[in-house]
Amino acid sequence: MTDRELQVPMAGRTRTAQVCVPDGPPPAQGWPVVLAFHGGRSHPEAMRRFSGLDDFAAADAALVVYPAGTGAKGSMLTWNGGNCCGEAVETASDDVAFVGELLERLAAELPVDRRRIHATGMSNGAMMAYRVGAELAGRIASIAPVAGPLALPSIAPCRPVPVLHFHGLLDQFTPFGGGVGRRSVTGTCHRAIIDGLMDWVRANRLAPDPVRTGIHSSEAGIAIERLAWGLPHEAEVVLYSIDGAGHTWPGRVPDSFYLGTSAVSFPANPLILDFFRRHPLEN
Repeated sequence: MTDRELQVPMAGRTRTAQVCVPDGPPPAQGWPVVLAFHGGRSHPEAMRRFSGLDDFAAADAALVVYPAGTGAKGSMLTWNGGNCCGEAVETASDDVAFVGELLERLAAELPVDRRRIHATGMSNGAMMAYRVGAELAGRIASIAPVAGPLALPSIAPCRPVPVLHFHGLLDQFTPFGGGVGRRSVTGTCHRAIIDGLMDWVRANRLAPDPVRTGIHSSEAGIAIERLAWGLPHEAEVVLYSIDGAGHTWPGRVPDSFYLGTSAVSFPANPLILDFFRRHPLEN
């Protein structure tokens, strides 16, 4: 794969994104796109290390795009995901407009399959994935937030959007049950994960009761449950709740012990890629 940087002029400044481009020839309809939003007080390069999503490009599966948030320090950027986080919210950064312009610039420079543009993100980046899913639903086919809640008080997407969410039950930054995390940096009072997911269940017109399935874990102290609303061929909403895990990306060793334990034997990335492949935009 090869790396390139996209520059997007926005509101008197130049916003940027790192793009991982597969080495193989693009499909006839263009490359699928995975937008990968970094966490709060972080940056694209850290997101690449943290998530391992470069593997999608290395396997010729997708263009992986790592947009950069805003902030006075280039290594401590944030997203305006709604009620969080940091400078992006304080300055009312129009990050949704940035993503829209970024997608146009990307399509102008590389062959893109506009039916297969997806979004994921970590923590504050998960909030941003939720926001573009809600507010750019006509362009974002499906989303897969990790360790971050819906940070909007309500949603009204123009179409049903499939959602895949991963969350550790011991997350002390964005607690599964909502509220202010014990290790919160911003002091934000977050929505409960289930509350936000139920907004999507209603928006996607799905039955309110999920199908619950236990997932085998080979790690001591880790218990995984899958909750699914809807069927795989519908605009399904799926949650993997991971008891014993903290503010981490499943399948990856976290950068710091401060984030808590990760379910290393339960990799999220193959599930995310499979989910995205199942859910293109309808014609």
